[in-house]
Amino acid sequence: MTENKEKMVSVYAEANPNPESMKFVMNVQLLPEGQSVDYPNLESALESPLAQELFNFDYVSRVFIASNFVTVTKSADLEWVKLIPELRTFLKSYVEAGGPIFNEGFSAAKPAATADNGETSAEDADIAKKITDLLDNYVRPAVEQDGGNITFKSYNEGVVTVHLQGSCSGCPSATVTLKAGIENLLKRMVPEVKEVVADGVTV
Repeated sequence: MTENKEKMVSVYAEANPNPESMKFVMNVQLLPEGQSVDYPNLESALESPLAQELFNFDYVSRVFIASNFVTVTKSADLEWVKLIPELRTFLKSYVEAGGPIFNEGFSAAKPAATADNGETSAEDADIAKKITDLLDNYVRPAVEQDGGNITFKSYNEGVVTVHLQGSCSGCPSATVTLKAGIENLLKRMVPEVKEVVADGVTV
């Protein structure tokens, strides 16, 4: 997982609902399907040499790595049309040269679903499992299309807490998607769910 064998790498940029983020899709596997990592700053990216290199571009404020794409969020008031060629060239050259994506021994395995109420009852654990399955099967594929990710954090007395990553973090339309889409789906499929909230997203 740490290095890519030498091969021709194609990289194309794909816009998403967050105007400050751009998804760079590649024809190589960076992480196993369904796994992802989100680095909100350079300090958090110590396990990924690729992410650290991206943070060397002074306009990069966040890096999200998933199965076959990297989502870059910019901080500076610059146009993507000027930044995309530079980032595409860097990613293509880096991966083609076999540069390490992650450090040896790195693992992005997902934690098991939990119910956040101190002593987890069997019923709450079952609800948490249903929620996780729905997010994995119905929500995450759509969110990944937009260059981000959603992970289940906890379930407590009808309230589901999720964590938004990549382009979803700080996206102007994230709140609408969360309430109009994800919350409605979970309420319909899991009657015990009363509300869905996200870390760091205010409604």
